[in-house]
Amino acid sequence: MTGTHNRLRAEITTLANGWRTRRIDQLFEQDGARATDFTREAAGLTLDFSKNRLDRHTLKLLLELAEAHGLRGRIAEMYAGHPINKTEGRAVLHVALRARRDHDLQVAGVKIGVEVETVKTRMREIVEALHHGAWVGATGLPLTDVVNIGIGGSHLGPFLACEALQDEHPTPVKVHFVSNVDGGDIGRCLAGLTPARTLFIIASKSFTTPETMLNAHTARQWLQATLPSEVDLGAHFVAISACPDRAIDFGVPATRVLPMWDWVGGRFSLWSAIGLPIALAIGMNHFEHLLAGAEAMDRHFHTAELTDNLPVLLAMIGIWNTNYLGAESFAVVPYEDRLAQLPAYLQQLEMESNGKRVTLNNEAVESHTAPILWGGVGTNVQHAFFQLLHQGTRLVPVDFILPLHNPFSPPGHHDMLVANCLAQAEALMTGRTAESLEVRGDTAADIDLPLHRATPGNQPSNLLMFDSLTPHTLGALLALYEHKTFVQGVVWDINSFDQWGVELGKALAQTLLDEMASGQVGTHHDGSTRAALSRYLRRRSPD
Repeated sequence: MTGTHNRLRAEITTLANGWRTRRIDQLFEQDGARATDFTREAAGLTLDFSKNRLDRHTLKLLLELAEAHGLRGRIAEMYAGHPINKTEGRAVLHVALRARRDHDLQVAGVKIGVEVETVKTRMREIVEALHHGAWVGATGLPLTDVVNIGIGGSHLGPFLACEALQDEHPTPVKVHFVSNVDGGDIGRCLAGLTPARTLFIIASKSFTTPETMLNAHTARQWLQATLPSEVDLGAHFVAISACPDRAIDFGVPATRVLPMWDWVGGRFSLWSAIGLPIALAIGMNHFEHLLAGAEAMDRHFHTAELTDNLPVLLAMIGIWNTNYLGAESFAVVPYEDRLAQLPAYLQQLEMESNGKRVTLNNEAVESHTAPILWGGVGTNVQHAFFQLLHQGTRLVPVDFILPLHNPFSPPGHHDMLVANCLAQAEALMTGRTAESLEVRGDTAADIDLPLHRATPGNQPSNLLMFDSLTPHTLGALLALYEHKTFVQGVVWDINSFDQWGVELGKALAQTLLDEMASGQVGTHHDGSTRAALSRYLRRRSPD
């Protein structure tokens, strides 16, 4: 670590010690321009970060820390197609998937724009064929239902986008999702479908993902059990994979295998052919609007000064709260029911990306990396975990996400929703003292009640607003969090684009599956695992 890093970290640490007792609400009393000066806009989004425990000097030092870590250079490296995914030797260019058609982004000196546009053209052909009833199944009936089979990035992003947008942009095709290896997931999905009218999208980069392939085989067996034995089931499958030969061996026609590229990580892939279910659910034109929203945020991130850069500001405020003020988690609360899947999507994006303990220099990290991300949809969570936010003992920053208009909301509903969102942010900041509460009787319980009703406040929050939830604003919102994640990875000096930590559990699961097949429990397991596996083998249902 350089001397500049050490100096900045020491200064920021000293500031943080003072900020632990300073109150946010008093900052507004001292500075009438605070709300304006701590608000930024870009790509249709407005970020109000004024309800945080920081001032202009603190923010200046945080941005200097980002500069000291070479953030501008790292952004340039990403856009230049350099292999910034060091442990896998790969470029990281999901921004190319939503870039304008005339872009010149390259990987290893090769322009990739033509490949991206070719895949979009193939996606449009599939979407139009299904929407117009021209794609028929093995029995000649048009396919009307599509089941996306994937997990992780091949599921969370498309599922979120479809849940968020398909009500406003309905199409003739109904899109369903299966991800969990629990047989109840695919069982419930298939129960209401007609095999002759169902298309399956198998989304797996390697086409070996165990959960996805088990579900894919179950889907094929479901078709085989109902459709005539002599028909070709290929019409009922599309594959999205970086290994087309495996998809073809499974039975997917070569013309219906769409590519994935190694320069696109799974959790950054909804903008690629992985987004086919989104395009089917809302139409290809609206899918293009989703890409355009992300591209608008990409341009802002690439060109805006750090002081006005929404992803950089969001990232550095997160680092301030996590590494200097001691927050171990933060909550994401969208006040938009159609964004109910957003916290789950962001959990993978941020915790799989930045849940790391080794730096790019192969050394142990010196501070905590990704905080635990959790959340839920307002106003529901006000009657669940907000009690902990208001009166618990932990510092938990909150990202409030608020559309200012909702065309689906009956009169009065959106007013109440917005009022609750703004009230919760204000209440978390201001709190209320026991002294300010009226004693309502003269018994001991009455006298003590204000102590139980008091809330300390001073909980930080960000407020992200946009006019309404559209493909464009959703695209910008997701790209905002993508770039925030990258910035934090740069400052923590970790690789945000690998996920080696998931390997051990997968390997051990395969060992256990092999032992289940043989009926023999290995002696190398710990006593608890041996006992649990033995119990399962005695009680499991027959195949």
